Amino acid sequence: MRNIVTIADRELAAYFATPVATVFIVIFLALQGTLTFNLGNFFERDQADLNPFFTFIPWVFLLLIPAITMRLWAEERRLGTIELLLTLPITIWQAVVGKFLAAWLFCGIALLLTFPFILTVNYLGSPDNGVIASGYLGAMLIAGSFLAVGAAMSAATRNQVIAFVLAVAICFVFTVASYSLVTDFLSKNTPVLAEIARRLAILERFQAFTRGVISARDLVYFASFIGFWLFVNTVLVEQRKAD
Repeated sequence: MRNIVTIADRELAAYFATPVATVFIVIFLALQGTLTFNLGNFFERDQADLNPFFTFIPWVFLLLIPAITMRLWAEERRLGTIELLLTLPITIWQAVVGKFLAAWLFCGIALLLTFPFILTVNYLGSPDNGVIASGYLGAMLIAGSFLAVGAAMSAATRNQVIAFVLAVAICFVFTVASYSLVTDFLSKNTPVLAEIARRLAILERFQAFTRGVISARDLVYFASFIGFWLFVNTVLVEQRKAD
């Protein structure tokens, strides 16, 4: 555990040692504010909740999180520092989890900075803060899921642009899997795939959190999803080490 914390501290410090942290947080807050108040009609709805905020957050994460993860392993391989990292007295699994936790904590900091939305909605009305807390938990799980996918794609290639594109594509597939346009098409051709798509869809499970519903099934789903992609990440790094 100490090795994981050490790697996480190293990675988190690296975010704030470069403009990456500032750029990400500023763009994230600007996008969320614009989408929530303008496209989400936050004031016009005349309802004391953060549904407009949570509606757009998966799509903002879909665009921004791969930009964070694309450098996690691709940059290490490009600079040749991955060999140095893996010669330290740590296991590959510890390095993978440490890097992931640092990125997840960084996203948590970005989410924490959206507290003015909570203050605003509480000033304007009497919202159910339990539902808001549940929505934030779902947002963190969405972020963790996308981070795990992005980290795995970064380990698959030394090209950061390719890692970004692959991460966006995979996250997009899991995000839209429950859309009627997708499920209706699959139902007409392969009904089995339509059912699988519904079960694997991330967005539908996230929406349950935004309604204040926290079920063990959804928690297990996100934990399994993140665990699977971290396993893929470990396998890819191990393979690159052997190469």
